[in-house]
Amino acid sequence: MNRRDFVKRAGLGLAAGALAGVPGRSARGEEAPAYRNERGGVAVSSANGIVAVAEARKLVVEGGLRPVSAAIRGVAVVEADPTDMSVGYGGLPNEDGVVQLDSACMDGPTHNAGSVAAIEGIKHPAQVAELVMDRTDHVNLVGEGAKRFALEHGFPEEDLLTPEARQVWLKWRAKRSGDDRLWPLGDTEPADPVLQGEARPWGTIHLSMLAPGGDLGCCTTTSGLAFKIPGRIGDSPLIGCGLYCDNEVGSAGATGRGEAAIHSGGAWLVVERMRQGDTPQEACLFALRRVAEQARRQAKWQPALWNGDRPGFGLTFYALRKDGLYGSATLRGVPGETKFSVCDGRGARHEACAVAFPDPPATEASS
Repeated sequence: MNRRDFVKRAGLGLAAGALAGVPGRSARGEEAPAYRNERGGVAVSSANGIVAVAEARKLVVEGGLRPVSAAIRGVAVVEADPTDMSVGYGGLPNEDGVVQLDSACMDGPTHNAGSVAAIEGIKHPAQVAELVMDRTDHVNLVGEGAKRFALEHGFPEEDLLTPEARQVWLKWRAKRSGDDRLWPLGDTEPADPVLQGEARPWGTIHLSMLAPGGDLGCCTTTSGLAFKIPGRIGDSPLIGCGLYCDNEVGSAGATGRGEAAIHSGGAWLVVERMRQGDTPQEACLFALRRVAEQARRQAKWQPALWNGDRPGFGLTFYALRKDGLYGSATLRGVPGETKFSVCDGRGARHEACAVAFPDPPATEASS
């Protein structure tokens, strides 16, 4: 089943709105490359969340659902999509061929949060994280404890490894070496983008939701780094790293190299920069430059983290401010190529991420 068929069967239509946005400005009076939407809710997500943002906004604006719950139900579409190998069912497994999922959510009005990590056999970890948030005084549940909690609350145990994901894992296993647990050394690009190094899929989906009344909520969910060491968790289930929400300021999240988001406290940093007056895009770029500074130092022990004059890995931040201004930025790439998803009164669409360290033109790179 391809992605188009899956989306059709999911029954989620993309609302086509006609409300034009009003250009926003930063605290320094600069024109911001995004739009305010003060008349309705706004949902922001990674590129694979184009259906999720439409569903989340509909649940808030038409159904009155709280933003965090709407975000969780929005990403559930992607968690159930077998064609997305970075999230939920169909996600690429760890090195043993076992799918382990991570997810977290955060509620703006209560400043409460919940997460699960390295959970197996549960298709919708974000919904389990919501129960951790709502029904316990804990924030994190991990591994067998998280799975038992899910089963006790009625979640069915399912086989999450699809035939397609298994074939990718078998191909990787046939070519693996003793160095596969390490970041590949050297400054060359990996020969096989699916099987090696930086280009191993991190994927993930983050979704931040702003209700018309100003409340915020967010969720991040992932199958994590493909072929990871069993038990590895990334930034997605860690509050302040893969997601963060402050109802007085805004919401933010990350996709990409989880370790970099953890080292930088990335999502928290983005929200704090918005608190200081940055636009969402400015805040994302600030956090990415901080990540780059850290990568330069870390390259002393992991050389491939820094490739020439730019980071050797990918990371993208997404941000949504309480006034409805939104933005996104990615660490590296071709300007205009990396997209993020947004849905407001003008409907669901992709927009371009800003780039902190643009790749050189193809002619320059090959010279």
